[in-house]
Amino acid sequence: MKFSVFTASTPEWTPSEAASTLAAQGWDGIEWRIIDQASGPDGPGFWADNRATWPFTGLEDSLGEIARITAEAGLAYSGIGGYQLAADHDEVLAMLRATATLGARRVRVTMPRTRTGEPYPQLFDRTRADLEWVVDRASELGVKALVELHHTTITASASAALRLVDGLDPDHIGVIHDLGNLVIEGQEDTLAALQMLGPYLAHVHVKNARWVPTGDVRPDGSTIWEHEWAPLRSGQASVAAYFDDLRAVGYDGWVTVEDFSTDLPLEARTADDLAYLRSLTAPVSA
Repeated sequence: MKFSVFTASTPEWTPSEAASTLAAQGWDGIEWRIIDQASGPDGPGFWADNRATWPFTGLEDSLGEIARITAEAGLAYSGIGGYQLAADHDEVLAMLRATATLGARRVRVTMPRTRTGEPYPQLFDRTRADLEWVVDRASELGVKALVELHHTTITASASAALRLVDGLDPDHIGVIHDLGNLVIEGQEDTLAALQMLGPYLAHVHVKNARWVPTGDVRPDGSTIWEHEWAPLRSGQASVAAYFDDLRAVGYDGWVTVEDFSTDLPLEARTADDLAYLRSLTAPVSA
Protein backbone atom coordinates (compact mmCIF):
# COMPACT_ATOMS: atom_id res chain seq x y z
CA MET A 1 0.00 0.00 0.00
CA LYS A 2 1.01 3.62 -0.53
CA PHE A 3 0.22 6.36 1.98
CA SER A 4 -0.76 9.97 1.38
CA VAL A 5 -2.37 12.90 3.21
CA PHE A 6 -5.39 14.92 2.12
CA THR A 7 -4.53 18.57 2.64
CA ALA A 8 -7.92 19.37 4.12
CA SER A 9 -6.29 17.98 7.28
CA THR A 10 -3.17 20.21 7.10
CA PRO A 11 -4.69 23.70 7.35
CA GLU A 12 -1.74 25.41 9.01
CA TRP A 13 0.75 24.66 6.24
CA THR A 14 1.17 26.36 2.89
CA PRO A 15 1.27 23.99 -0.09
CA SER A 16 5.08 24.11 -0.09
CA GLU A 17 5.23 23.42 3.65
CA ALA A 18 2.74 20.57 3.35
CA ALA A 19 4.62 18.88 0.53
CA SER A 20 8.09 19.28 2.02
CA THR A 21 7.05 18.23 5.53
CA LEU A 22 5.14 15.17 4.38
CA ALA A 23 7.97 14.12 2.09
CA ALA A 24 10.50 14.47 4.92
CA GLN A 25 8.30 12.30 7.15
CA GLY A 26 8.27 9.55 4.51
CA TRP A 27 4.78 9.82 3.02
CA ASP A 28 4.45 8.51 -0.53
CA GLY A 29 1.98 11.05 -1.86
CA ILE A 30 -0.36 13.96 -1.39
CA GLU A 31 -4.02 14.59 -2.17
CA TRP A 32 -4.57 18.29 -2.81
CA ARG A 33 -7.77 19.97 -1.63
CA ILE A 34 -9.26 22.19 -4.36
CA ILE A 35 -12.20 24.45 -3.55
CA ASP A 36 -13.14 28.11 -3.35
CA GLN A 37 -13.22 28.05 0.44
CA ALA A 38 -14.88 30.25 2.98
CA SER A 39 -13.15 32.65 5.33
CA GLY A 40 -13.43 32.21 9.07
CA PRO A 41 -12.83 34.37 12.12
CA ASP A 42 -10.33 32.09 13.85
CA GLY A 43 -7.47 31.75 11.36
CA PRO A 44 -6.57 28.57 9.46
CA GLY A 45 -9.02 25.73 9.94
CA PHE A 46 -9.92 22.48 8.24
CA TRP A 47 -12.84 23.99 6.29
CA ALA A 48 -12.13 27.72 6.20
CA ASP A 49 -8.90 29.62 5.50
CA ASN A 50 -7.09 26.31 4.97
CA ARG A 51 -3.64 27.37 3.77
CA ALA A 52 -2.99 24.06 1.96
CA THR A 53 -6.03 24.47 -0.27
CA TRP A 54 -5.86 25.55 -3.92
CA PRO A 55 -8.73 27.74 -5.20
CA PHE A 56 -10.97 26.25 -7.84
CA THR A 57 -11.47 29.60 -9.54
CA GLY A 58 -8.49 30.15 -11.84
CA LEU A 59 -7.28 26.60 -11.20
CA GLU A 60 -5.74 26.33 -14.66
CA ASP A 61 -3.33 29.12 -13.69
CA SER A 62 -2.21 27.16 -10.61
CA LEU A 63 -1.55 23.82 -12.28
CA GLY A 64 2.09 24.59 -13.02
CA GLU A 65 2.73 25.53 -9.40
CA ILE A 66 0.89 22.46 -8.11
CA ALA A 67 2.99 20.26 -10.38
CA ARG A 68 6.23 21.98 -9.39
CA ILE A 69 5.64 21.75 -5.63
CA THR A 70 4.56 18.12 -5.83
CA ALA A 71 7.47 17.07 -8.05
CA GLU A 72 10.14 18.96 -6.10
CA ALA A 73 9.02 17.20 -2.91
CA GLY A 74 9.24 13.83 -4.66
CA LEU A 75 5.62 13.05 -3.89
CA ALA A 76 3.09 11.26 -6.08
CA TYR A 77 -0.57 12.23 -6.42
CA SER A 78 -2.92 9.82 -4.71
CA GLY A 79 -5.68 11.80 -6.38
CA ILE A 80 -7.30 15.21 -6.29
CA GLY A 81 -9.75 16.17 -3.55
CA GLY A 82 -12.40 18.02 -5.52
CA TYR A 83 -15.73 19.32 -4.24
CA GLN A 84 -17.58 19.83 -7.53
CA LEU A 85 -21.10 18.41 -7.54
CA ALA A 86 -21.84 15.74 -10.13
CA ALA A 87 -24.66 17.90 -11.49
CA ASP A 88 -22.30 20.83 -12.19
CA HIS A 89 -21.01 19.50 -15.49
CA ASP A 90 -18.84 22.48 -16.42
CA GLU A 91 -17.07 22.44 -13.06
CA VAL A 92 -16.63 18.66 -13.09
CA LEU A 93 -15.18 18.82 -16.59
CA ALA A 94 -12.71 21.48 -15.47
CA MET A 95 -11.58 19.20 -12.63
CA LEU A 96 -11.29 16.18 -14.90
CA ARG A 97 -9.14 18.21 -17.29
CA ALA A 98 -6.95 19.52 -14.46
CA THR A 99 -6.50 15.97 -13.17
CA ALA A 100 -5.44 14.81 -16.62
CA THR A 101 -3.02 17.72 -17.02
CA LEU A 102 -1.38 17.00 -13.67
CA GLY A 103 -1.23 13.27 -14.29
CA ALA A 104 -3.04 12.76 -11.00
CA ARG A 105 -5.31 10.07 -12.49
CA ARG A 106 -8.17 10.27 -9.93
CA VAL A 107 -10.48 13.04 -8.75
CA ARG A 108 -13.39 13.09 -6.34
CA VAL A 109 -16.79 14.16 -7.64
CA THR A 110 -19.21 15.24 -4.91
CA MET A 111 -22.53 13.48 -4.44
CA PRO A 112 -25.72 15.37 -3.53
CA ARG A 113 -26.95 15.50 0.03
CA THR A 114 -30.11 13.87 1.28
CA ARG A 115 -32.90 15.73 3.09
CA THR A 116 -32.87 18.56 0.58
CA GLY A 117 -36.58 18.24 -0.14
CA GLU A 118 -36.06 16.28 -3.35
CA PRO A 119 -37.27 12.66 -2.98
CA TYR A 120 -34.46 10.12 -2.91
CA PRO A 121 -35.59 8.19 -6.02
CA GLN A 122 -35.52 11.38 -8.12
CA LEU A 123 -32.18 12.42 -6.67
CA PHE A 124 -30.75 8.98 -7.41
CA ASP A 125 -31.98 8.91 -11.02
CA ARG A 126 -30.68 12.40 -11.71
CA THR A 127 -27.27 11.62 -10.21
CA ARG A 128 -27.01 8.36 -12.12
CA ALA A 129 -27.52 10.29 -15.37
CA ASP A 130 -24.89 12.81 -14.24
CA LEU A 131 -22.40 10.03 -13.56
CA GLU A 132 -23.00 8.47 -16.96
CA TRP A 133 -21.99 11.83 -18.42
CA VAL A 134 -18.98 12.04 -16.07
CA VAL A 135 -17.76 8.58 -17.04
CA ASP A 136 -17.88 9.46 -20.72
CA ARG A 137 -15.77 12.58 -20.11
CA ALA A 138 -13.37 10.74 -17.80
CA SER A 139 -12.89 8.06 -20.43
CA GLU A 140 -12.03 10.67 -23.06
CA LEU A 141 -9.44 12.21 -20.73
CA GLY A 142 -7.99 8.97 -19.39
CA VAL A 143 -8.84 9.65 -15.73
CA LYS A 144 -11.12 8.18 -13.08
CA ALA A 145 -13.90 9.93 -11.15
CA LEU A 146 -14.31 8.92 -7.51
CA VAL A 147 -17.50 8.72 -5.46
CA GLU A 148 -16.91 8.94 -1.70
CA LEU A 149 -18.82 7.12 1.01
CA HIS A 150 -19.93 10.15 3.01
CA HIS A 151 -22.58 10.73 5.66
CA THR A 152 -25.65 12.79 4.71
CA THR A 153 -25.18 12.07 0.99
CA ILE A 154 -26.87 9.56 -1.29
CA THR A 155 -23.73 7.37 -1.05
CA ALA A 156 -23.41 7.00 2.71
CA SER A 157 -22.80 3.24 2.45
CA ALA A 158 -21.02 0.83 0.15
CA SER A 159 -24.29 -0.75 -0.94
CA ALA A 160 -25.76 2.67 -1.81
CA ALA A 161 -22.66 3.61 -3.80
CA LEU A 162 -22.61 0.28 -5.65
CA ARG A 163 -26.24 0.72 -6.62
CA LEU A 164 -25.37 4.13 -8.08
CA VAL A 165 -22.28 3.13 -10.09
CA ASP A 166 -23.13 -0.48 -10.97
CA GLY A 167 -22.79 -1.12 -14.69
CA LEU A 168 -20.60 1.92 -15.35
CA ASP A 169 -17.01 1.42 -16.53
CA PRO A 170 -14.87 0.73 -13.42
CA ASP A 171 -11.82 1.96 -15.31
CA HIS A 172 -13.30 5.47 -15.14
CA ILE A 173 -15.53 5.49 -12.05
CA GLY A 174 -14.75 4.14 -8.62
CA VAL A 175 -15.60 4.40 -4.94
CA ILE A 176 -13.64 5.89 -2.05
CA HIS A 177 -14.18 3.70 1.01
CA ASP A 178 -13.94 5.96 4.09
CA LEU A 179 -13.62 4.32 7.49
CA GLY A 180 -14.30 7.41 9.60
CA ASN A 181 -17.34 8.60 7.67
CA LEU A 182 -18.92 5.19 8.14
CA VAL A 183 -18.81 5.58 11.92
CA ILE A 184 -21.24 8.46 11.44
CA GLU A 185 -23.53 6.86 8.84
CA GLY A 186 -23.53 3.87 6.54
CA GLN A 187 -21.52 1.27 8.46
CA GLU A 188 -21.85 -2.25 7.06
CA ASP A 189 -19.68 -5.27 7.76
CA THR A 190 -16.38 -4.00 6.35
CA LEU A 191 -15.21 -7.18 4.67
CA ALA A 192 -18.58 -7.71 3.01
CA ALA A 193 -18.65 -4.07 1.88
CA LEU A 194 -15.19 -4.28 0.32
CA GLN A 195 -16.07 -7.54 -1.40
CA MET A 196 -19.33 -6.04 -2.62
CA LEU A 197 -17.57 -3.09 -4.26
CA GLY A 198 -15.24 -5.41 -6.16
CA PRO A 199 -13.68 -3.56 -9.12
CA TYR A 200 -15.26 -0.29 -7.98
CA LEU A 201 -13.06 -0.17 -4.84
CA ALA A 202 -10.68 2.44 -6.19
CA HIS A 203 -9.38 4.41 -3.21
CA VAL A 204 -9.34 4.44 0.59
CA HIS A 205 -9.61 7.31 3.08
CA VAL A 206 -8.66 6.72 6.70
CA LYS A 207 -9.75 8.80 9.67
CA ASN A 208 -11.63 7.96 12.84
CA ALA A 209 -14.62 9.27 14.75
CA ARG A 210 -16.69 8.64 17.84
CA TRP A 211 -20.16 9.44 19.18
CA VAL A 212 -20.44 11.36 22.45
CA PRO A 213 -23.46 12.57 24.45
CA THR A 214 -24.01 16.31 24.24
CA GLY A 215 -25.37 16.54 27.77
CA ASP A 216 -28.74 17.65 26.40
CA VAL A 217 -31.93 15.65 26.11
CA ARG A 218 -34.96 15.72 23.84
CA PRO A 219 -38.40 16.63 25.15
CA ASP A 220 -39.08 12.91 25.61
CA GLY A 221 -36.03 12.60 27.88
CA SER A 222 -33.86 10.66 25.43
CA THR A 223 -30.14 11.43 25.13
CA ILE A 224 -28.85 13.60 22.28
CA TRP A 225 -25.59 12.40 20.76
CA GLU A 226 -23.15 14.05 18.36
CA HIS A 227 -20.10 12.83 16.48
CA GLU A 228 -16.59 14.18 16.76
CA TRP A 229 -13.34 13.34 15.01
CA ALA A 230 -10.85 11.22 16.92
CA PRO A 231 -7.22 10.07 16.59
CA LEU A 232 -6.76 6.94 14.50
CA ARG A 233 -6.14 4.71 17.54
CA SER A 234 -8.94 5.98 19.78
CA GLY A 235 -11.99 6.37 17.55
CA GLN A 236 -14.78 3.82 17.48
CA ALA A 237 -13.53 2.07 14.34
CA SER A 238 -10.62 -0.36 14.50
CA VAL A 239 -8.04 0.75 11.94
CA ALA A 240 -6.08 -2.45 12.52
CA ALA A 241 -9.12 -4.61 11.70
CA TYR A 242 -9.77 -2.39 8.68
CA PHE A 243 -6.33 -3.16 7.26
CA ASP A 244 -6.91 -6.87 7.86
CA ASP A 245 -10.03 -6.63 5.69
CA LEU A 246 -8.27 -4.57 3.01
CA ARG A 247 -5.56 -7.25 2.80
CA ALA A 248 -8.23 -9.96 2.66
CA VAL A 249 -9.66 -8.50 -0.56
CA GLY A 250 -6.19 -7.89 -2.03
CA TYR A 251 -6.33 -4.09 -1.86
CA ASP A 252 -2.87 -2.66 -2.45
CA GLY A 253 -3.61 0.87 -3.63
CA TRP A 254 -3.54 4.32 -2.07
CA VAL A 255 -4.53 4.92 1.54
CA THR A 256 -5.09 8.63 2.17
CA VAL A 257 -5.21 9.95 5.71
CA GLU A 258 -7.45 12.88 6.59
CA ASP A 259 -7.03 13.10 10.36
CA PHE A 260 -9.23 15.88 11.71
CA SER A 261 -8.42 15.22 15.36
CA THR A 262 -6.49 17.90 17.24
CA ASP A 263 -5.08 16.01 20.22
CA LEU A 264 -1.58 16.37 18.76
CA PRO A 265 -0.05 19.36 16.95
CA LEU A 266 -0.20 19.01 13.17
CA GLU A 267 3.38 17.92 12.45
CA ALA A 268 3.39 15.41 15.31
CA ARG A 269 -0.03 14.17 14.21
CA THR A 270 0.97 13.40 10.62
CA ALA A 271 4.23 11.76 11.74
CA ASP A 272 2.41 9.59 14.28
CA ASP A 273 -0.28 8.63 11.76
CA LEU A 274 2.33 7.40 9.29
CA ALA A 275 4.21 5.44 11.94
CA TYR A 276 0.98 3.80 13.05
CA LEU A 277 -0.13 2.88 9.53
CA ARG A 278 3.27 1.47 8.66
CA SER A 279 3.19 -0.64 11.83
CA LEU A 280 -0.09 -2.14 10.63
CA THR A 281 1.32 -3.05 7.23
CA ALA A 282 4.80 -4.20 8.30
CA PRO A 283 5.63 -7.81 7.36
CA VAL A 284 5.17 -10.23 10.22
CA SER A 285 8.50 -11.75 11.20
CA ALA A 286 8.78 -15.49 11.53
